[in-house]
Amino acid sequence: MGFGYTEHSHRHISIVSKRAGEILETLGYPERTVELAKIAGYLHDIGNCINRTDHAHSGAILAYNILKDMGMPVEERTEIMIAIGNHDEQTGTAVSDISAALILADKSDVHRNRVSNTNLSTFNIHDRVNYAVSNAELQIDSQERKVILNLTIDTNICPVLDYFEIFMDRTMMSKYAAKYLKIWFELVINDTKLL
Repeated sequence: MGFGYTEHSHRHISIVSKRAGEILETLGYPERTVELAKIAGYLHDIGNCINRTDHAHSGAILAYNILKDMGMPVEERTEIMIAIGNHDEQTGTAVSDISAALILADKSDVHRNRVSNTNLSTFNIHDRVNYAVSNAELQIDSQERKVILNLTIDTNICPVLDYFEIFMDRTMMSKYAAKYLKIWFELVINDTKLL
């Protein structure tokens, strides 16, 4: 998907779906809760087909109706709707275990593969930061009760400070989401622990 935004297609939703499920599975949640987190991850950006602005809320409504038409019980589709409606840092926050896992999974997908613009000379700051990230791993440590976002950033493309300029809200949202799950959020960039 182009439109001057980072990629929100199958690659992104597959990563978010997988990571959201892994977070809850590693923390010992029931299998069905893990599955609901995966579904929320897969559907979380569906609102972008209407508009990037407020896509979390329009996406929550779309997902709810799709799942209703598919026969999903009201309690489960409501859980997914709530998670999707709260995943954007401008208007949302962790309000459930599934929403917290979705936030952590979504905000951890920073990577050069998300840059749809291939002309380096026209990169904006979002393109530059995403393109500079050559590796982004989300590790869940159930023993230490923490989740670690481990990034490798090519500082020849952009300084680490640029990451914080555009991702501070997302980082704080991730920290709160981890706290909701009663775990600790750590951010490691280029082998240096920053949070």
